Amino acid sequence: MVEELTPAEARMRFRAGVRVPTAGWCRGWTQANLIAVPAGLAADLARFAERNPRACPVLDVGEPGETSTRLFPGDLRTDLPGYRVYRNGRAVGDPGEVAGEWRDDLVPFLIGCSFTFEAALIDAGVGMRHLQAGTNVPMYRTSRECVRAGVLGGPLVVSMRPVPEELVGVAVAVSARYPLVHGGPVHIGDPAALGIADLGRPDFGDAVEVREGEVPVFWACGVTPQAAVMAGGVEFAIGHLPGHMAILEVRDSAYRTG
Repeated sequence: MVEELTPAEARMRFRAGVRVPTAGWCRGWTQANLIAVPAGLAADLARFAERNPRACPVLDVGEPGETSTRLFPGDLRTDLPGYRVYRNGRAVGDPGEVAGEWRDDLVPFLIGCSFTFEAALIDAGVGMRHLQAGTNVPMYRTSRECVRAGVLGGPLVVSMRPVPEELVGVAVAVSARYPLVHGGPVHIGDPAALGIADLGRPDFGDAVEVREGEVPVFWACGVTPQAAVMAGGVEFAIGHLPGHMAILEVRDSAYRTG
């Protein structure tokens, strides 16, 4: 069962070629988004994260060229199940490893992920439709603009989970106890208020059914820095393939308050 694996065991599988979304993997262990940018852009990215903390809560940062960090002792080039490579702001490939692409000037940032509080939501009775369906969580660009830092700006990206109307308050309260992994929702209800025209056509991940009596609930998403890389026309960057996360050597409970 993938939920029973340790982070090291999961990283070994990804290094061997397993390529799947990581929601539900390594229950109790924190997952993170990866964005690695040239050292000359690292200060802008740090400011961008500081100015947009709901979307970009920084958990760890490596030194230029490093392929591991304090919280991720594996190899950032091989130990995620999927990557996205950017050149001049355009996604140019989704490889299974990036050892040949990694540069000595890349600074890796690990950004909090809402997968971290999914187990707590499930324990509170809030089911996760993407886990039930065996698909990736749906993610959407919104009409909300992030606060710019240098060349980095662009739209807030959100993830969406359908929640029974009577459990929306529970979902808000549970996720709000995890402020360093996005915290509570940024929007509840009508997707048009976020500029999302069609829930059936996510920008990243897979669509899920929103059933009668359910409400779409939206959380800030750590893919936002990748949207900023695209909007800024950044010359080179490496991110995780959305939904295919870095699994850290730190427990979810480390980011829970209250």
